[in-house]
Amino acid sequence: MNDQSRASARSGGRSARRAARAAALPDHLRPIRPGLEGGALNLLSQQDMERIHSGALDALEQIGLADAPPSGIEYLVNAGCSLGEDGRIRFPRALVEDTLAKANRSVVLYSRDGKTDLDLSGTKVHYGTAGAAVSMVDVHGRNYRDSTVQDLHDAARICNHLDNIHFVQRPMVCRDIPDNREMDLNTIYACTSGTFKHIGTSFTEPSYVKPALEMLHTIAGGEDKWRERPFMSNSNCFVVPPMKFATEACEVMEECIKGGMPVLLLSAGMAGATAPSTLAGAIMQATAECLAGLVYVNAVKPGHPAIMGTWPFGLDLRTGAMTVGSGEQALLSAGCAQMHRFYDLPGGAAAGATDSKLPDMQAGWEQMCSAVMTGLSGLNMVYEAAGMHASLLGFCHESLILSDDLLGQAMRCVRGIEVSDETLALSQIAEVCLGGTGHYLGTEQTLSRMQADYVYPTLGDRTSPKEWAELDKPDLIEKAIAKKEAILAERSPARFDADLDAQLRAQFNIHLPT
Repeated sequence: MNDQSRASARSGGRSARRAARAAALPDHLRPIRPGLEGGALNLLSQQDMERIHSGALDALEQIGLADAPPSGIEYLVNAGCSLGEDGRIRFPRALVEDTLAKANRSVVLYSRDGKTDLDLSGTKVHYGTAGAAVSMVDVHGRNYRDSTVQDLHDAARICNHLDNIHFVQRPMVCRDIPDNREMDLNTIYACTSGTFKHIGTSFTEPSYVKPALEMLHTIAGGEDKWRERPFMSNSNCFVVPPMKFATEACEVMEECIKGGMPVLLLSAGMAGATAPSTLAGAIMQATAECLAGLVYVNAVKPGHPAIMGTWPFGLDLRTGAMTVGSGEQALLSAGCAQMHRFYDLPGGAAAGATDSKLPDMQAGWEQMCSAVMTGLSGLNMVYEAAGMHASLLGFCHESLILSDDLLGQAMRCVRGIEVSDETLALSQIAEVCLGGTGHYLGTEQTLSRMQADYVYPTLGDRTSPKEWAELDKPDLIEKAIAKKEAILAERSPARFDADLDAQLRAQFNIHLPT
């Protein structure tokens, strides 16, 4: 065989191996999948968690929360809270403990087609989008512009194609729709017509929940079908840290609970500004606020599905800027994940966002740091895990696509290392070393596990410098742009059929073109 033939054979072998790796695996052979169990990382000791819990109970009993709406005061006082002369609601320890004992621990966030439901029990980990970015990152011009309803719809469509994006909480606001009611309704339409995956969103005012539920009932095929499998949850900033209820958001929450919508209880204090500057103090305050929310939810409807949304954020104390990509942020969210495990309650926190303005090296290290740490900590819902830039001010479609590779590697870390007779491979070592080839390439065990044990990037480059040059030195951002364009060139599989779409457009002022 001449040199050219050998080179051709090697090239053909590489092509065959790449084709094999690219082929879809059956679910039972996939090395990663939604809901792998984390929990190997424990930053807090048992004593640490007990002290945080005790401090949270002290804060609720002694300090309490201000600014509950009249309806909330009635619910909470009837449940056993006290209303002080200072207007603050205080929570007896026994009431909080009783609520914890009765809270719903079997929360499932449903998808619209039933294929990507999320089981939030235990330490099952899921990554997805979230946020309220006001701008879109333009990777071509290296600048920012206002986000639109089309951008939101496109983000949902892209997420529907990405295996490692497990849910789609609204990541941006539609700044081209000035009317808040229409913006809230078009947010639902843009997301649900773009993806089958579970959706999360928020509402500006309590009165907007009713028409939103009407839209969801229509999409589901009736109120009974919606209540059986609610495929959208309410992301609710029910508190204004420190230790105050967000009056209008609480009223929104009450309406969502009555409408059968799961609730994310979101406390987003900023360490050093609206939460203590110490990491432990910020975690404790967020825990206290979310426990208050849990009591509130169960006072409205016992057992209603609720997610502990402890989202304390880091702060650069030199400038006052948010630091969502910092090591401190990773520690905050990983510590919160442990507190959710302490209570054995479904929980979520923010991780995977970056302070960088573009999908560059800074974005990569910041995103990976917190994404891996929260996954290893067993965080059920890792929010803002893809596409979020500029300390939550900007969203990037190309970064969203690149995050699919990043989160695949993070999820492989979550899966960890399995130790068994088979994986220790003593018999394989003996076979190779005692009269064998002296290497493991091509052995039955290696070939049989190459797809089940290893995660291969879709866009990430692992070629040699020579191969890279022969391929015309492909650029990662350009590859992401090409994938985005390919996805958006096709009709969304989640798009409504013509009759349903016409019905929705007759009921609501839909801004997306047909």
